[in-house]
Amino acid sequence: MEVEIAYARPEKQRIVTVQVPDDATMLEAVKQSGITELFPEIDLETIDMGIFGKVVKKPAEHQLREGDRVELYRPLKIDPKQARLNRAKKKG
Repeated sequence: MEVEIAYARPEKQRIVTVQVPDDATMLEAVKQSGITELFPEIDLETIDMGIFGKVVKKPAEHQLREGDRVELYRPLKIDPKQARLNRAKKKG
């Protein structure tokens, strides 16, 4: 089956299409995609992963379906609540 692996930095984004067996897990698909060669900062042991915007807690166990897009999420630089608070203080 065909799935996509997506990762983005502010200056560089990639979506890699990969053919995987019907029983492939998220983690297996990401490893097979070679995306870690394009983005060496990706640590597959710690990075958050999801499918179409929904975080998956156990990517090593989650089986994929045809057409899934696996997304790799960068850690946040600042908590969204803190960012809003900072913007509010600047305005006020």
